[in-house]
Amino acid sequence: MDLSPLQATETVNYKFILMKTILTLLIFFQTLTLFAAKVDTLIVYSNSMKKEIKNTVILPNSYLAEGKKFPVLYLLHGAGADYRTWVTYYPEIKDYADMYNFIIVCPDGGKTSWYFDSPIDRSYQYETYISKELVEKLDKSYNTSAKREDRAVMGLSMGGHGAFYLAVKHPDIWSAALSSSGGLDIRPFPNKWDIAKRLGSMKDYPERWGKNTVINMIHLIKADSTKLFFDCGTDDFFYPANKKFHEKLLYMNIQHTYIEMPGGHSRAYWKNSIKYHFTFLNSHFNQ
Repeated sequence: MDLSPLQATETVNYKFILMKTILTLLIFFQTLTLFAAKVDTLIVYSNSMKKEIKNTVILPNSYLAEGKKFPVLYLLHGAGADYRTWVTYYPEIKDYADMYNFIIVCPDGGKTSWYFDSPIDRSYQYETYISKELVEKLDKSYNTSAKREDRAVMGLSMGGHGAFYLAVKHPDIWSAALSSSGGLDIRPFPNKWDIAKRLGSMKDYPERWGKNTVINMIHLIKADSTKLFFDCGTDDFFYPANKKFHEKLLYMNIQHTYIEMPGGHSRAYWKNSIKYHFTFLNSHFNQ
């Protein structure tokens, strides 16, 4: 069918408008990508374990600001997870990096390392790896602030134990530690999560278990030296340990922030709880 000159012009105009709209949307989404958080994979060779370890590094959209040094959050995963888990299941952390302008690094902590140096397995020396080797490599590779007050460590479940364990043992490295649903007392679980493979059985090595459980390390915390923030769901199997940890801190007059909310040991709980953690971190890094 032949089109009249007017109909032909209208058809061309519609095509032009459509193409212009598509081009505008492409430019818009390219701009979003350009200014969104960047995710890197940093591979670090661990001398203590004689192997390469992968780490996810999230850079805020302001990372290229000239001369700026950024605070760093070391974000630890739970048992059975790896360095990709945080970004995969909680992609909103990239938005938090942008919103609050700090670098987030998610180390691979081994499936069940519990973030201490195993006395019986040389391939599990994750305390040394994270507190020394990774910190040094990250500070050399990125525009980080190497000041203690600009470093924090946070984790969930096994990573919550790791965050408190590392911060208490290395107060010169981290100024704040945050735990969500953390396994703050490992002793009630002698046959769980490969802890016995890292320390030996609790029956044979009770002193190792006592020395490496965070709830027994409170006496090492110096008053006002490390900011502590932790929470736990009231239906969580780690709730009794978190409640007791809170009570011991109160008894020893150690400042901290503790929150308990309805919920269990689940992603749904953590998706909600990490909002409070990042609000606390923002305040800490900007105090």
